[in-house]
Amino acid sequence: MTTIISGTNRKGSNSLKLSEYYQRQLTERGFDSEILSLCDLPDDLISSDLYGKRSQTFQIIQERITSSSKFIFVIPEYNGSFPGVLKTFIDACTFPDSFFGKKAALVGLSSGKYGNVRGIDHFTGICHYINMHVLPLRIHIPNISKEFDENGNLFKEDTVQFTRQQIERFIEF
Repeated sequence: MTTIISGTNRKGSNSLKLSEYYQRQLTERGFDSEILSLCDLPDDLISSDLYGKRSQTFQIIQERITSSSKFIFVIPEYNGSFPGVLKTFIDACTFPDSFFGKKAALVGLSSGKYGNVRGIDHFTGICHYINMHVLPLRIHIPNISKEFDENGNLFKEDTVQFTRQQIERFIEF
């Protein structure tokens, strides 16, 4: 199973829109996936699910993560890096069962002009530390609000081309 992780808990985020786009593209290629939005994390995650504790709400999420063999992380830029909630989520997941030895593709996005280059580099370091295999083709999409059409699809030729290439390599990965 592949899980696409929308890397923020911001409601109505472009990360979720981009995650949905990736899921549609995978489905068109006959590849099953599901989306985990960090909006679905328990509100009391910090007090209920870190350091070996487990709430019933997070246990369901943990089971989804453990059963996944591949991940696509869609990560917005927050303060020159990635959202703290994404790191907290990684920390709350069981180690090593959650991510150890599994595969990941990384997609950065930003409202500015760099597409979260720095945040994707930071997150790559974390992936390596928890022994994930990261697809070398990492995508960075700047000015994300100008990338979607009215149906939530990417439409700029170069962005469509690069995401298509990443998706195809991810399926083979």
